[in-house]
Amino acid sequence: MKARDLMTPNPEFVTSDDSLTQAARIMRDVDVGIVPVVDDPMSMRVMGVITDRDIAVRHVAEGHQQECRVADHMTSGQIDCVSPDADEDEVLERMEREQIRRLPVVEEDNRLVGIIAQADLATRGVKEKKVGEVVERISEPGEPQR
Repeated sequence: MKARDLMTPNPEFVTSDDSLTQAARIMRDVDVGIVPVVDDPMSMRVMGVITDRDIAVRHVAEGHQQECRVADHMTSGQIDCVSPDADEDEVLERMEREQIRRLPVVEEDNRLVGIIAQADLATRGVKEKKVGEVVERISEPGEPQR
């Protein structure tokens, strides 16, 4: 099975100039914990992601009272992505190795075309044993940073 078979196509997205409120509304309305951040709606190049955890840890826990832009709290830099042609084993290995629950799917020029979440693995035909192993490895607890 290929990434294109596992992914949710055409996911909702934000730009770095959008408000955190906009990103949070998308998460609420679509019932997701991640929204890809693209440079603009025409090119759809992935710049990063904003997660519910980013909002909780980087915005709320830091006591930000004012409305912030997505750029202020998003995860950026080297974002793990896969191509639509990546096979199932590559997707699983990447999620395990990087301990990530969600993986953007991009075409050439880093153009967003989909996203794969743990739930997609379970509902789209990946063997139950493989899904269980991935979830177990991704869920290994980290060390507190206090």
